[in-house]
Amino acid sequence: MWALDQPYTPRADRLFVGTPLALLVVLAGGAGAAVVLVGLGVLPPCVRPVAGITAGHGALLATALAWAGVRSPARAIAIALLGLAAAAAGLAPLGAVAYLLPAFWVVWLAAHGQLTGLALGTPVSPRGVIAGALVGVGLASHLLVSASRTLGVQARVGHVPDVLAAIAYDVGANVLAAECFFHGALFNRAQRRWSFAGAATMTTAAYVLRYVVDPLLPKNVELVVGAVFYLALLGAINCWLVWWSESLVPGLVSALVFFAAYRTLGAG
Repeated sequence: MWALDQPYTPRADRLFVGTPLALLVVLAGGAGAAVVLVGLGVLPPCVRPVAGITAGHGALLATALAWAGVRSPARAIAIALLGLAAAAAGLAPLGAVAYLLPAFWVVWLAAHGQLTGLALGTPVSPRGVIAGALVGVGLASHLLVSASRTLGVQARVGHVPDVLAAIAYDVGANVLAAECFFHGALFNRAQRRWSFAGAATMTTAAYVLRYVVDPLLPKNVELVVGAVFYLALLGAINCWLVWWSESLVPGLVSALVFFAAYRTLGAG
C-alpha cells in the first residue's frame, strides 16, 4: 500500500555515466608513452605536441560525443582527425587548415541529428547567434583594451599566418572540444539535476581549470589572473546562452570571437 501511495520519482543517472573510460585510458597512455619516448630520444620532439593535442582535446570531444550517444567509430574518427590536424599544423602554418576537418566532422554529425544531446543540430534563432557574437565582441574588446593598458600587450599586425593558424586550432580543437564538452555535455547534464546557478558554477569552475592547467597558457601571474577573470566570464555567459537559446551555437560563436581576439595579442 505504501508503494501505491507514494509518487514514483525516477532516479537520475550519475553525472558521469556513459564516460568512455577505456578510450580515455588509451589516450592518456599514448600521450604518456610519447612523452617518455621523446625524452629518451626515440621519437622527435615534434611528436609531443601532437600527442598532447590529440589526447587532451580528443578526450574532451570524445567524451562529449559519447554522452550524446554517438557510436564508437564516429568518436574514433573525431580523434583521428584531431591527430591528423595536429601533425599537419606541426609541419607548416598552412597545415593548420587541417583543423577544419574535425570541425566539419562535428557539423556532419549534427546535420544528421546525432548531436541533439549537445544542443547541436537543432534550430537556432538569429537573435541567439547575434547575442553570442555580441558577447564575444564585448569580452574581446575589453580584453584588448585592458591588455594594452595594464600589461603593455598590443594586437599584432604582423605574423598573419601564425595568427590564422592559431584561429584554425581554436575552430577545430580548442574551442570546439571545450564548448562541446563543458557547455554542450557537462552543463546540459548538470542543469537537469541541479539549479541553473549550481550547474553554471560547477561547469564554469571546470572550464576555467581546463585552461589554467593548459601548458600552452603563459605562467606569468598577471596573465593567469587575467585569464581566469575572462574565462570565468566567458564560461558563465556561455552557460546562460545555451540555457536561454537551447543551442550550443551562440556559445561557440562567442568563444570563437573572444579567442580570435586573444590570438592577435603579442608583446608591445
